[in-house]
Amino acid sequence: MKSQEGSKPAERLNGSEMLVRALAEEGVEYVFGYPGGSVLNIFDAIYKQDKFKHILVRHEQGAAHAADAYSRASNKVGVALVTSGPGATNAVTGIATAYADSIPMVIFTGQVNTLAIGQDAFQEVDIVGISRPCVKHNFLVKDVKDLAKTIKKAFYIAKTGRPGPVLIDIPKDVSAAICEYQYPENMELRSYKPLTKGHLGQIKKALQLILSAERPLIHIGGGIVSANASELLQRLAFELGIPVNSTLMGLGAMPSDDKKFLGMVGMHGTYEANMAMQNCDVLIAIGSRFDDRVVGLPSNFVQPGRKIIHIDIDPSTISKRVKVDIPIVGDVKEVIADMLNLLETTDKRPDPEKLAAWQNRINGWREKDCLHYENSDTVIKPQYVLQKLQEVGGDDMIVATDVGQHQMWCAQFLKFRKPRHWLTSGGLGTMGVGLPYAIGACVAHPDKPVVCVTGDGSIQMNIQELATAKQLGVAPKIILLNNNYLGMVRQWQKLFYGKRYSMTNLRSGALSRRTNGEEYPKYTPDFVKLAESYGAKGIRVFNKNEVAAAFEEAKKNTKVPTLIEFIIDPEEMVYPMVKPGGTLEDLIMDC
Repeated sequence: MKSQEGSKPAERLNGSEMLVRALAEEGVEYVFGYPGGSVLNIFDAIYKQDKFKHILVRHEQGAAHAADAYSRASNKVGVALVTSGPGATNAVTGIATAYADSIPMVIFTGQVNTLAIGQDAFQEVDIVGISRPCVKHNFLVKDVKDLAKTIKKAFYIAKTGRPGPVLIDIPKDVSAAICEYQYPENMELRSYKPLTKGHLGQIKKALQLILSAERPLIHIGGGIVSANASELLQRLAFELGIPVNSTLMGLGAMPSDDKKFLGMVGMHGTYEANMAMQNCDVLIAIGSRFDDRVVGLPSNFVQPGRKIIHIDIDPSTISKRVKVDIPIVGDVKEVIADMLNLLETTDKRPDPEKLAAWQNRINGWREKDCLHYENSDTVIKPQYVLQKLQEVGGDDMIVATDVGQHQMWCAQFLKFRKPRHWLTSGGLGTMGVGLPYAIGACVAHPDKPVVCVTGDGSIQMNIQELATAKQLGVAPKIILLNNNYLGMVRQWQKLFYGKRYSMTNLRSGALSRRTNGEEYPKYTPDFVKLAESYGAKGIRVFNKNEVAAAFEEAKKNTKVPTLIEFIIDPEEMVYPMVKPGGTLEDLIMDC
């Protein structure tokens, strides 16, 4: 690019220097990555700069997950950098996880030299082709002259509209080639113009329907969090007096201790949230997508006479699984703001008597106390552990979880009062995210307590990132609920497969229990020793009475990660549970 008349001449930089400069201009503070042959030029340029910090992970999947969590916690674009071939394919799971949950990321992958592409070169894969189904967009840069504007495009696409990951594949010779550098100040793409303002006529129509409803319900998803619309949502619910339920990804957008909040809905949702979802007459879905874990089979979700309003920035999600009556395409924050503005112009509100009757009905469902569990003095109940964690952690605690029973118990028993304090894999359900998520959160918020809640199956998928945490100097608390099983799979096997526990026992032999003077059983692995081998602190808890003390001890340890292994009841199940193929009313409350 030629410099404009009167301005100083554009610098001549190589592709790697351009990349480093562009990241600085985008305000990037952290890059999570792992070096390799195809990105050595880039890492050399990183070595020579001081605008951002590179965080060395121990596996490329960890890089993608940590960048993803950094984005979730900070509301910034996460950035990851990996090499070609296996480096790129290792990152795909993390990219797909971010894509499923609409998380803005830019992932840079190395590639073999342009002339070697398609020649089966060493560490060559078609990562553009491989990643196409699980990115918002991707680019292969074949000319260094296109690099700067491609990076600008990537960041713009990642964070606008429905957010998502964008991948840029950079051949090694492109990272070495030299040309004039000029970074675009603004970006506009003719073929990409996300709609942010909702149609005012549709908003008015929706509001009229809401105001005439007898049994209205607001149903929120992760779109509320990504749009930073939590405060406006709370104002809307308060102004209308309408109850709210949430998907797994929407937790924290509505304070969980608010009387209007019914809890999580879906397969492991609360009885009151599910019953309200099934029995409301007007459903206002905001930033959610009616996935199978929320509504089950669409045919079973249909209710005669119920009207559905669906607000989402992505038009492809509307009426994709569930037919809606009033679609509104737009940024949910903008749409809610327009609704509130319209409400200010009228005194009309939902009928208070009918709302009171609806609330009384909901209160009746609440009396079921669906999350009740029988505590024990002989074995540790995971629910008890999480309740104690809540007492110690407080409202400012950021919780990252893996996927499994522990994830659902967290969603049920932890109280989230703020958005971006709940980090988990919702759409893809990725085991192994917990620890790298916690690291990403520590980087985003070094002043806040960060906890990873995981299981003995999940933690072993990326436990090597303990080395990253130690090297980085962050100290997340890792709450390991060890039942010696792949607990959620085992739960399905128990309920629906005749107790045929195929390949779900992670350790043969007797269950870990303290016995009368006997030596503790051998562990596979010994998580305490494993944590200590990484320079972390390890604690093992067998007894209910030791739970609170373990948390207090971990709280004092601010220098290195602390792993607390709780030996929990292996028979404990996640309830309630919607029967597969059933309606939201078909809940299994207990076995």
